[in-house]
Amino acid sequence: MMTLRQVEVIRAVMVTGTIGGAAKLLNVSAPGISRLVKYTEKSLGIRFFQRQNGRYFPTPEAQNIFEQINGVYKKVDDLTEIISKIGQGALSELRIGSVPSISQVMVPRAIERVRRRYPDLRIDINVLKIEEAIDFLLLGRGDCVAMSYRLDHSGLDFLPLASGELFCIVPVGHPLAGRKQISAAEIVCYPLIGIDPTDPYGRIMAEIFARKKLNYDVTIRARFGATVCALVKAGLGIAVMDQFTVAHDGFPGLELIPIIEPTKFETYIAVKRGTPQSLYIEHFIHCLRLEMQAGGLARGGSPKSGLRGSRK
Repeated sequence: MMTLRQVEVIRAVMVTGTIGGAAKLLNVSAPGISRLVKYTEKSLGIRFFQRQNGRYFPTPEAQNIFEQINGVYKKVDDLTEIISKIGQGALSELRIGSVPSISQVMVPRAIERVRRRYPDLRIDINVLKIEEAIDFLLLGRGDCVAMSYRLDHSGLDFLPLASGELFCIVPVGHPLAGRKQISAAEIVCYPLIGIDPTDPYGRIMAEIFARKKLNYDVTIRARFGATVCALVKAGLGIAVMDQFTVAHDGFPGLELIPIIEPTKFETYIAVKRGTPQSLYIEHFIHCLRLEMQAGGLARGGSPKSGLRGSRK
């Protein structure tokens, strides 16, 4: 039997025609090449080369062996190409889902990181309602879902992403603009947009209002944070919004006011239980976690890149 090292050395001599050329090709010493050729010929009982004036010519009886050696190298080259493609992500697809609040800003920033690492990876992004996440994962439509809260389901695992807070958002020029903080009692004095008590974030404020026995009126309700922000910017009311939706100056023309009452919440990545995760999924989760833990907020609690609001 020939080892892969012997195959490599015999082919190098065949290609270059000299011991010195093979040594340079393989970046090893010439005496080592010569010894291995002689050992291989002796151990197999086959003469691979005729030596004439310092050059090595394949013998007739070795031609079939050289054809096989070239076939081995062709397969090695194919394997190397496949490994390279896998390293670039060319043969795979990352299928992710996300609730709207995380998909607006955080997912694109995480995907930009993933693309730098795997430039040829195909990526499919789905914006899902919370109730759609279960079928998305259990029916194999996607690999993971960024969630605004965790469900109680035996078929899913939930991996922590990051903590966040809610802010009161108002348009520039609003009477509340420039405030350092605001209470729930002050929020209900203004027309509210988009606080749905069944929404994970809306539930936080609804519970605060209930504890303080505050009556509030939702004048306009919208499903997605982008719509709520657009309505607030148009001057139709104020809203309570999670920090991830409005991070990194996603909606210029709005000001964020920290809320006095605690509004902390947790976010998660949901995956199908028992399903091995690819390197691409693991890297996406890592990148999304980095982005969300940074939070898109500057020091002191104010959003980065222009949106104002700070805790004092």
